[in-house]
Amino acid sequence: MAQPGRLGMTDVQKSALWQRWRKGESIIDISRALAADRKSVFRVLRRYGGFSSPLRKRAPQALTLAEREEISRGLSAGHSRRQIAKALQRSPSTISREIVRNGGRQRYRATQADKAAWERSRRPKICCLAQHGKLRRTVANKLALDWSPEQISGWLKDVYPDDETRRVSHETIYKSLFVQTRGVLKKELQKHLRTQRAFRQSRHSSLRGAGRGQIVDGVSIAERPAEIEDRAVPGHWEGDLIAGFADSYIATLVERHSRFTLLVKVNGKDTNTVVTALSKQVRKLPAQLRQSLTWDRGMELADHKTFTLATDTQVYFCDPRSPWQRGTNENTNRLLRQYFPKGTDLSVYSQSELNKVARKLNQRPRKTLGYKTPADKLQASVASTS
Repeated sequence: MAQPGRLGMTDVQKSALWQRWRKGESIIDISRALAADRKSVFRVLRRYGGFSSPLRKRAPQALTLAEREEISRGLSAGHSRRQIAKALQRSPSTISREIVRNGGRQRYRATQADKAAWERSRRPKICCLAQHGKLRRTVANKLALDWSPEQISGWLKDVYPDDETRRVSHETIYKSLFVQTRGVLKKELQKHLRTQRAFRQSRHSSLRGAGRGQIVDGVSIAERPAEIEDRAVPGHWEGDLIAGFADSYIATLVERHSRFTLLVKVNGKDTNTVVTALSKQVRKLPAQLRQSLTWDRGMELADHKTFTLATDTQVYFCDPRSPWQRGTNENTNRLLRQYFPKGTDLSVYSQSELNKVARKLNQRPRKTLGYKTPADKLQASVASTS
């Protein structure tokens, strides 16, 4: 039976751990399935930053244990190194180095030599951020501006298409942040990531939202025109509220074509307060950017007719329990949790402070926009239609 390693788990358990982690299982579920302590599971994940530890294997050209046993028998029989090499169909220099590095003729032992070779093979590959100082400094500077690793990677490919020394994958950036044994990027830069996790989450981990309430005379999203669905023209928005401590809220509006975001301070969740605050902000937009607004079934927009009269903006409502129908807004709300973590008192933020956060988000490149910024995308689309 395999013995537990330094992290209190056997190799078999670790292999099963990573398989379950990649599928999106929680730490509690993994620990139960493996009959392992939760702290042990957490330590393994934290040590490797949530990235699967690579499966170690011998190189095809490396000497095997069987070959080392043949070397040991040959030495005991008094055979020369060339004779041993010929019998194994190996280079004499390979056999010579093997014997010298493992104690010489008198002290060579096959099992000990094989174990020593396995330990010597622990030579981690130097990552590109460690090799290229300019690239490392660029990545660190962009992280400090709250750019995500994926945004940084895409932007570098766009700016330096022919210079591989100035490009890096987003997974390498994440590894350099979460696997601190690499010693490449400072741990303090993790605070600029949208989520404050201790290690990388599986892409299969997800949260499901829930719909709410009934709206009187609400126009269903099923009646929304095709030009809104395909994001062909600007001016169509998705909206929602994000909640904070002590029943504090912020209204979020995201333009579907450009992903441009507006944040609106609201002093309550009642429909009169929300509609008044939204109307005030939306009326500041040019008429061509006030085409429609898609909201969920929350009763904060029950007085949608007043909003439409005040802004000349048609309102559509999602189906119950269907948050994916406002996917752009849902994704943006997750980005905003970097600035407004759950449990934050949102009432302390002024409209001016919310505008600064929105500006920061709108000036970050997006993968879905070809790594252009929402601000640039909106400006270009408005210019082309005016």
